[in-house]
Amino acid sequence: MGTGYSIRRVERQDYEGVLQALSALTTVGSVSRTQFEETVDHWNHVKVSSEPEILQYHPYVVLHGEEVAATGMLFIERKLIHGCGLVGHIEDIAVSLHHQGKQLGRALIDHLTNLGLRHCYKVILDCDERNVRFYEKCGYSRAGVEMQRR
Repeated sequence: MGTGYSIRRVERQDYEGVLQALSALTTVGSVSRTQFEETVDHWNHVKVSSEPEILQYHPYVVLHGEEVAATGMLFIERKLIHGCGLVGHIEDIAVSLHHQGKQLGRALIDHLTNLGLRHCYKVILDCDERNVRFYEKCGYSRAGVEMQRR
């Protein structure tokens, strides 16, 4: 990351910046400040395990000064397989339009991957076909097929 950028967990005051960054990725819809703050509070309290104490949600932002430049999430799922092991899911990687091309997505992916691998036996993500090369450059490889039903 370039000079002036830093990474930290999402905080309640990141409302406008996070929603703006996510709008570069997809349709966000109507999210009130109260809904955002309640969601952040939820993320900060739900644990996947008590021994050791591991949070289930890891929402992060890349900041440029005080401005949200990018956002992403690591979600930790408890499984029965692998001895009740943990799997990390990286979701919703989004870089604000005027911060794209600065390797912020890569920095965020690296940060979330390293965080996940501290606790999880694997970290996975789904992506659009057009983003496969980017995630391959981040060290990920194809592993199966994603299916969906809406």
